[in-house]
Amino acid sequence: MTEIISVRFKEGGKQYYFDPNGLTVPVGAGVIVETGKGVEYGTCCRSNAMVRDDVVVQPLCPVVRLATHRDERQVQDNHRKEKEAMKVCQQLVERHGLDMKLVEVEYSFDGSKIIFFFTSEGRVDFRALVKDLASIFRSRIELRQIGVRDEARMLGGLGICGKPFCCHQFLDEFQPVSIKMAKTQNLSLNPTKISGTCGRLMCCLKYEQDAYEDAVKRCPKQDSFVECPDGVGNVTAVNLLREQVKVRLEDSTEQPKTYRTAEIRVVRSGKGKRPEGYVAPPKEELEKLRCTPPQEERSLSDGSSLAALLEQYMAVNQEEERKSSRSRRRRGGKKEGQPAKAQPAAQQPDKGKQPAAQGQQKRQGKGQKPQQQAQPKGAKEQKQPPKPAQPVQTGEGGGEKRRRSRPHHRRRKPQNNE
Repeated sequence: MTEIISVRFKEGGKQYYFDPNGLTVPVGAGVIVETGKGVEYGTCCRSNAMVRDDVVVQPLCPVVRLATHRDERQVQDNHRKEKEAMKVCQQLVERHGLDMKLVEVEYSFDGSKIIFFFTSEGRVDFRALVKDLASIFRSRIELRQIGVRDEARMLGGLGICGKPFCCHQFLDEFQPVSIKMAKTQNLSLNPTKISGTCGRLMCCLKYEQDAYEDAVKRCPKQDSFVECPDGVGNVTAVNLLREQVKVRLEDSTEQPKTYRTAEIRVVRSGKGKRPEGYVAPPKEELEKLRCTPPQEERSLSDGSSLAALLEQYMAVNQEEERKSSRSRRRRGGKKEGQPAKAQPAAQQPDKGKQPAAQGQQKRQGKGQKPQQQAQPKGAKEQKQPPKPAQPVQTGEGGGEKRRRSRPHHRRRKPQNNE
């Protein structure tokens, strides 16, 4: 076993093992370490720990000392110089007309070396640029070309998931990612959906690839001819996460049915045709393939899942909206499911001459009380409950009896005209 500490020189950069040299370094403390490039300043991201000898590469570089306030100030000065060097180098690149994009400038701890990182589609002849930079900064100049993945790692940003880049946070090394991973995970092959900000395939496709490959081994292929509890048919869809398949039965015209992978038996894998001379087993034997899901899965299928609860919530909201719309229509004098009828002639304003009919009363203007027939003296006034509006009827003398349809709370008591 070997005692080590992990040191990181950049935020989100790779971790390197160093020999603590008898020091106890807490996490987050600054240390001065000796590297192949000279003395450098780093941040401890893993305190003293014991690892196997085959994990580390001997010999380990030692830790010189813990960083002091003076070292911290020197690091801050180097960061300020890096910003100035970035502006100067950008002006020189434009002056020389070079096809390159500056990404970052890095000063060594003692300031004896300056590294300029840039991206370019092809090779760039920057010998004249190096001479100009060396004459200005009086230090050793190094220009290093990097890829688009390294550019995204240095600059950082937010991915399409809304979180910071994985390469800028915790990824030490880039893993190879291929389009085959997207096909295995049934993802859209649209480059804009499976590519990151750097323009390459997203690194997170590698995270669950092993789980998908293991599920593929247990699930049948698309268009396989299988036996299921309800008969025989072809597989139309495969859900790797749920380990379920949809089977279109031969002797049924219904929609494909869903079965678990444990309930089917593959007869022909991936061919999509019934084998010659194949005879389907009896239904009693096929029914034995049906298995009862555990209690937890049954409870989820009964409606306790999030999707079922959401559907139930939406159904309740729709029922409440239907009731509220029904009550609004009733208050407006309309019946649900019927179109609004035209107002009777008594409610419409007078337009020109209207035909005179026998027994027809005078038209009343809007806001006036309807006239009532005179009752004999001594007759008791009787209050009758309001009746619903009735269609226009024709009396014996050819007159028309009309009744204004008003809500009950707007009706007024009739008055006797003596």
